[in-house]
Amino acid sequence: MRTGRPLAVAAAVAVATTAAAYTFGPAGSPAASEKKTTVAGPATTGAAPCKPDPRYPKRELRGVWIATTQNIDWPSKPGLSPDRQKAEYVKILDSAAKRNLNAVFVQVRPASDALYKSSLEPWTQYLTGTAGKSPGWDPLPFLIEEAHKRNMEFHAWFNPYRASYGDSVAKLPADHPARLHPDWTVKYGGRLYYNPGLPAVREHVVKVITDVVDRYDIDGVHFDDYFYPYPAAGQTFDDAAAFRKFGDGKKLADWRRGNVNKLVKQVDEAVHEARNHVKFGISPFGIWRNKAQDPTGSSTSGMSAYDSIYADARAWIKAGTVDYVLPQLYWPRGHSAADYTTLVRWWSGEVKDTDVQLYIGQGLYRVGTKDDRAWTKPGELPAQVGINRSSKQVDGEVYFSAKQLLSDPLGAMDRIAKTYYSRPALQPLMEARGGEAPPPPADAKAAGTRLSWAPSAGARSYAVYRVPESGKDCHTTDARNLVALVSGPSYTVPEAGSYLVTSLDRLQHESKAVKVKAG
Repeated sequence: MRTGRPLAVAAAVAVATTAAAYTFGPAGSPAASEKKTTVAGPATTGAAPCKPDPRYPKRELRGVWIATTQNIDWPSKPGLSPDRQKAEYVKILDSAAKRNLNAVFVQVRPASDALYKSSLEPWTQYLTGTAGKSPGWDPLPFLIEEAHKRNMEFHAWFNPYRASYGDSVAKLPADHPARLHPDWTVKYGGRLYYNPGLPAVREHVVKVITDVVDRYDIDGVHFDDYFYPYPAAGQTFDDAAAFRKFGDGKKLADWRRGNVNKLVKQVDEAVHEARNHVKFGISPFGIWRNKAQDPTGSSTSGMSAYDSIYADARAWIKAGTVDYVLPQLYWPRGHSAADYTTLVRWWSGEVKDTDVQLYIGQGLYRVGTKDDRAWTKPGELPAQVGINRSSKQVDGEVYFSAKQLLSDPLGAMDRIAKTYYSRPALQPLMEARGGEAPPPPADAKAAGTRLSWAPSAGARSYAVYRVPESGKDCHTTDARNLVALVSGPSYTVPEAGSYLVTSLDRLQHESKAVKVKAG
């Protein structure tokens, strides 16, 4: 549980030790000969402290969802060779890195199946086209490693209750949990769901997630907005037997919300018991409740997640059973039923004075569509990011989804990158997840414009800052002079001059800086 501490900023990042670097400027060529330069001790700020420049936040989450279900984003279709799958994924990451994004949220469990080698659930059909068929390799280590090479967090995205996109148990692989335990399932809307009211279902979901946390070097566990299924006209979700057995005198709606809250609490505890540094967060539907249902709800008139799919994000925030919330605010500014600005303010109020972080889910997939006239304007999504920046409580955003990151409808992402992401950003810190700053880099030296240093114990990456000609060191204040985040102990800087290098642990706690002169 994490309550009572002022809002910290957050994210766990595990970075590979290869020397990949992603910068905002071109890199020069290494000098032919090694030449040691003067290495200063930890850098200090001048007498006059730097005023933070809001254009260049020091820490900010910038992510993209990569949906595997129904081959929305990756792989582009089933049956591709491992090499083709790898190439497609790398293309997505390079597109993200070019825009200084620093996190990916990859769907590893679309519907009680696995994008990784699992003894608990069958291989997903979206790799080979056949549910349960091995693709001949385990993609997850590669997916994680490539993200870490680019200094990106890797969040493993799970759907907790969807069992199948069809409603026939008999058509599932023989070892599918829903086929082994048909009593766990409910048919609804032509699909098959696990019954959230059954303790055995919660135990299985927790077991699946813990298995991934134990075996893979992920940085986060992530749920999206799917809990109880979205309402289907004229249909009833048949959980009456479970309600009779486990309802304990509650009203049906309260019992259902309680079931979801129990799972969230169990996952939170299990994840952090297994690996404390792994974050757990949820991306709920953008409207908790409307004022019409609750005077403390938002001034909106859309579907209520609390009442329709029994997702009570306020309860998770108050209980501290999530590290972050990432509401999906896929409406434009001025929308009559769900105004973007109104919702950012409402969610900001919910996390204020808690240690639960707030990121915003951005509707990149709607840009250029005719869903609303506002989406035909290239400036709508960038303006939304501007609103986020103006809110003290918002610590970043995540874009849905990777397909549109590549196609960049109306040039919206390039505009955002130019206006808001022109410098890299460290991950927001999350104190509850532990960690500490490593020692500063030692033996820093330069050969022309190539900097190098000895690896620091406990460091997973390094930050390189350019010292401006004025000599004023603002590296602890913002990212105005942050040149690059690198995953190994060397980097070729864009030009000659003085630079600062710091060490970062996997949660990006930062050491004091050392100074080295290049060129």
